Amino acid sequence: MGTTFKAYFPRVEQNAHVPLPLDCAIDPESLRGHETLLLVEDETAVRHPACEFLRQCGYAVIEGRDALHAAEQAHQHSGRIDLLITDVVMPGMSGGQLAELLFDRYSEMKVLFMSGYSEKVVLRHKVSDLQTNFLQKPFTLKALAAKIREVLGHAAAAASADSCG
Repeated sequence: MGTTFKAYFPRVEQNAHVPLPLDCAIDPESLRGHETLLLVEDETAVRHPACEFLRQCGYAVIEGRDALHAAEQAHQHSGRIDLLITDVVMPGMSGGQLAELLFDRYSEMKVLFMSGYSEKVVLRHKVSDLQTNFLQKPFTLKALAAKIREVLGHAAAAASADSCG
């Protein structure tokens, strides 16, 4: 009638220190920027590290914990928003719907969609350009920064990131 899975993990007394693999030979300077980004992700464990890393890369980052919160943050922001980085599937409003809502005020804003869902699910949420403006989860922070540079018009960093595999 059903399946039972059991997972056994070794007991450890201290945290393991595992060195992070290099993403490849991406020039760190090619990942830097100065633009304003609105990053919308409902998973705190993804949003916080991504925002912190992007700030270290020189970006001004506005955080949105979901689409409705991001819309409020954008409304309160008096400057321009150069790039919306948004999860596709979120509670309340999808990333595609958020992009449509914000285009009225930020017509020059570019959009980078990200999702862990399949392409079929993503297409149902008003996401049109999966070839260039989409990042499949999970991704590394360097891959995110390289994709941001690509979407904002700096393809050299993205070409380097694509060679990482």
